[in-house]
Amino acid sequence: MTVNGQLCQNLSTDVGEADFVKVGSRRIVPEKHLYIVLHKPRGYLCTASDTHDRRTIFELLPGKWPRLFHVGRLDRESEGLLILTNDGELGLKLTHPRYKIEKEYEVLLDRPFDVVADTPRLLRGVSIEGGRAKAERVRQLSPLVLRIVLRQGLKRQIREMLYKLGYEVERLIRIRIGPLRLTGLRAGEWRALTAAEVQALAAETPQTSPEGRKVRAKML
Repeated sequence: MTVNGQLCQNLSTDVGEADFVKVGSRRIVPEKHLYIVLHKPRGYLCTASDTHDRRTIFELLPGKWPRLFHVGRLDRESEGLLILTNDGELGLKLTHPRYKIEKEYEVLLDRPFDVVADTPRLLRGVSIEGGRAKAERVRQLSPLVLRIVLRQGLKRQIREMLYKLGYEVERLIRIRIGPLRLTGLRAGEWRALTAAEVQALAAETPQTSPEGRKVRAKML
């Protein structure tokens, strides 16, 4: 392998986008990063393929793109904001529990929510199959509709938390990840993130070590 015409024998050498890299007679061109926001519809799986031939989110995207992965997931019956990218570093920062990126959801319940009794329980946390699950903030928009902010990402967390309190979730929509909100897209539509949006997402992820990290609180 050569880098900028010089033989390279150190496999840990850092290579930038501007470097000219060749292996034998073939030039290696780095894959361009893509950043996509998708309004996931209900009934689609967050997977590249399904053995039961169910619909997947990748059927909603152009087929000739490089392989993308979804940042976090939404279960089959959930809807809303989903980020897809081939930028592994940003994807890790947005999903790893230690970074505690906020995710906001709008939730429709099967019966009126008891604000006085059940809001403190969601904020304190309840035990579900994946561990101790808690909400960061809860706001009631109407008797049946809540806004819930999480910094965790346990499997089916909101559905399981509310089930423990005696509620069934009729509809669940993710409307925000960090600074990025679900606006201007109908279910099934996607668009590329702007450079400013990518920068805002990167800025939202703490750059310091997990020890002593302070996450800025945001009010709804």
